[in-house]
Amino acid sequence: MQDEAKMTDSTAYAYPLLIKQLLLTPFAQAQDQEIVYRGQLRMTYATLRERIGRLANGLSQLGVRHGSTVGVMDWDSHRYLECYFAVPMMGAVLQTVNVRLSPAEIAYTINHAGAEVLLVHTDFLPVVEAIKDKLETVRAFIWIDEPGSVAGAHSIPFSAEYEAMLAANSASYAFPDFDENTRATTFYTTGTTGLPKGVYFTHRQLVLHTITLMAALASPVSGQRFHRGDVYMPLTPMFHVHAWGMPYIATVLGVKQVYPGRYQPDRLARLVRDEGVTFSHCVGTILHMLLMCEEAKATDLSKWKIVIGGGALPQGLAQAAVDRGIDVFAGYGMSETCPVLSLAQLPPGAEALGADEQLRLRCKAGLPVPLVDLRVVDESMGDLAHDGKASGEIVARAPWLTQGYLNNPEASQQLWAGGYLHTQDIASIDATGNVQITDRLKDVIKSGGEWVSSLEIENLISQYEGVSEVAVIGIKDDKWGERPVALVVLEEGAAVTEEDIKQHVLSFSTSGKISKYAVPQIVKFVDEIGKTSVGKINKKSLREQFA
Repeated sequence: MQDEAKMTDSTAYAYPLLIKQLLLTPFAQAQDQEIVYRGQLRMTYATLRERIGRLANGLSQLGVRHGSTVGVMDWDSHRYLECYFAVPMMGAVLQTVNVRLSPAEIAYTINHAGAEVLLVHTDFLPVVEAIKDKLETVRAFIWIDEPGSVAGAHSIPFSAEYEAMLAANSASYAFPDFDENTRATTFYTTGTTGLPKGVYFTHRQLVLHTITLMAALASPVSGQRFHRGDVYMPLTPMFHVHAWGMPYIATVLGVKQVYPGRYQPDRLARLVRDEGVTFSHCVGTILHMLLMCEEAKATDLSKWKIVIGGGALPQGLAQAAVDRGIDVFAGYGMSETCPVLSLAQLPPGAEALGADEQLRLRCKAGLPVPLVDLRVVDESMGDLAHDGKASGEIVARAPWLTQGYLNNPEASQQLWAGGYLHTQDIASIDATGNVQITDRLKDVIKSGGEWVSSLEIENLISQYEGVSEVAVIGIKDDKWGERPVALVVLEEGAAVTEEDIKQHVLSFSTSGKISKYAVPQIVKFVDEIGKTSVGKINKKSLREQFA
């Protein structure tokens, strides 16, 4: 007798999880919704649909086929959104080029990804001009011209200009079905050692990340939510981890989307005000920059929800945002995890908690989102107690984690040692399941035989009045092995001394909240703190600079 469980009608549609399926709902229900670029260009979802088809036809004429890789060098724009869909929907691979890397690193990533076609915004012509002879696989360049931008002299052999190419092509394109495990995107990690490593994601992974994160963001009772009534603007570059996957979610929901182009603090604040932006995401340094700019000081930010990722959310910065009415909360993930693993959304009944406890919860890494198997383990991969104290490495499984590093089997094996993805982040989990990141494995400080969390010290110092920004690093010490050094940027006009900071941290040591070894040996006041290409504090560079 035939197994009924295996019987399927030959005419049944298997419904592969392809990125094109994300467009079904918005194109049916939100055709008139706006997509805005820099407050200057406005189009609808109906226009987006046409432009995706025109882009696919234009790329097809340039020889883009299933399996081809298309690289993009652009600011956050409606064009980038079009590429997020059109390129993978063709069965090609979208490489989101990190334009903040050095020219040599940019050339390396384009060659390593095997990009055949490269879209280049006018602002990046000098970079491409300098590296074009080193690009081994690119056979066609597309110029993204923009009113007001100046091209300058160059010898790049462009095959087409973006808008002209779209205008010359049909809006009708039959996007095919194919295996949902087909690679959709590639981008490169911004590690502080060695060459950038390529991570890649399939259609299935991106669709599952989109659906799951959409559900997670809709689940809170009130705050820390993203829903159909929101207005979305990314403040994380679209070249970095798919702008945390949020453009896909915003499109599925059919919400108004605002793309700011190049990040300029005053312009961002004006867009929040003029376009009614209610939901964004960024690293802490971008939020800090926004809160400090003059335009933001005169703007009502009380309807704005912001997820902070890419590093810890210090309580001092969170308090400054909350004081402006911003519903700020942390998220956790990394390039290799697509990226979201957890969100720090307040639980039901949180309104009964004190303000300090609410702030503390907002700054944790939060609770794993659905389908994420997140563990904190010791060196033998044994689970540690969920007591909020035992610290170990975070390892994870989820349907959307990269399966390895592109063409790098040795690093891929290390990433997935023991069948779990190793994050290199040190954390604890409390009895409620909340994750608290204590440090990066490479940034933890060992002083007097004890592990000292640089993030914990940064968090404490960030709360001292007059402190604008802080980074803590470990430097070698003959007696103690390492000692923490605090690099502090003060608010304008603040009268804070080195001794003030030391005594502030010492008070937490005296009360038993932190080890005595956590008190910084040196407090150095600096004008700025060095960042990586995606706005994270560059501790490797700081350690080298202040060694």
